[in-house]
Amino acid sequence: MISKSPKRVAVYARVSTTNHGQDALAQTRELEQFARAREWTISGTYIDEGVSGSKDSRPQLNQLMADAHKRRFDVVCVWRFDRFARSVSHLLRALETFRALGIDFVSFSEQMDTSTPTGKMVFTVLGAVAELERTLIAERVRAGLRNAKAKGKRLGRPSVIVDASTIGRLRAQGLSWVKIALELGVGEGTVRRIARRPAKNPVGSAPASPCLPSTD
Repeated sequence: MISKSPKRVAVYARVSTTNHGQDALAQTRELEQFARAREWTISGTYIDEGVSGSKDSRPQLNQLMADAHKRRFDVVCVWRFDRFARSVSHLLRALETFRALGIDFVSFSEQMDTSTPTGKMVFTVLGAVAELERTLIAERVRAGLRNAKAKGKRLGRPSVIVDASTIGRLRAQGLSWVKIALELGVGEGTVRRIARRPAKNPVGSAPASPCLPSTD
């Protein structure tokens, strides 16, 4: 009978700047004991110290995600959800990534393990809640747009009015097409296109005036 090799586990811990007196080792110690009790092999320990949980990007978390894509472990084990993710949506994105890579996720305090039926159910519920939240936000945005339209408010970006005379004046000052485009807040192609249009009243010419009878 062929015995299965032990699962490789990555342990992640985080202590923010507000957790005065707390030590990340207090988290990793219990997580490592938990992993050994399951006869898992610890493949790596990732610790972000002095980093706020409000940030999606953290040095050691980024390294953990990079190693996950390299299949360097089979399980990610954290002390608590909020030590790992800053929000439900952030947590779900990570869990979706782990699931696609065939990696299980364990939260020690919440007793969630996505390798178990209960853990999979919790993951499904979290996903449903996040999807409901996205739907409600989208509906609020659509309702706001409908309300603004009903009140006659103009939607979208305001129109940019650029005339050839302004472009000619800026060109006369020695500005390049690129600088003129930046100055007017439009694309360089738009500036060149407007500049090529024939002017209704070319610069330097006076508008025609009616002929008056001679007084000589």
